[in-house]
Amino acid sequence: MSTSFPEKEYLNYLAAGKFMIQRSPSSGKHVFYPRLAEPRTGSELEWVEACGRATVYATTTIRTKPPLEPYNLCLIDLEEGPRLMSRVQGIPAVDVRIGMAVQARIITENGQPLLVFEARDGGQS
Repeated sequence: MSTSFPEKEYLNYLAAGKFMIQRSPSSGKHVFYPRLAEPRTGSELEWVEACGRATVYATTTIRTKPPLEPYNLCLIDLEEGPRLMSRVQGIPAVDVRIGMAVQARIITENGQPLLVFEARDGGQS
């Protein structure tokens, strides 16, 4: 894939069912959100498949008017190192906890691929 539009590449990978992030071959550090070069060093980046294992770093419950259910907004720490914003599905929003072990999953919402997370191993990290 071309490296001139990293966000588009990321979304294309999600649409193909792959959760890919970028890594610097020189430092070995992973980065997220997709970009053209590694922050601070400007080194080239390559796409690698993320394992999908992660931990909830922070969470908040967004309360909505009925009939909509509350949902959560979370900061998620990937096992590879980067932190990203997403949500945890499959359990009530108020049950999502800091430190909860989660696993990435790709869904389609409003016709677009979207990365979300689900509790794993009972949610214990």
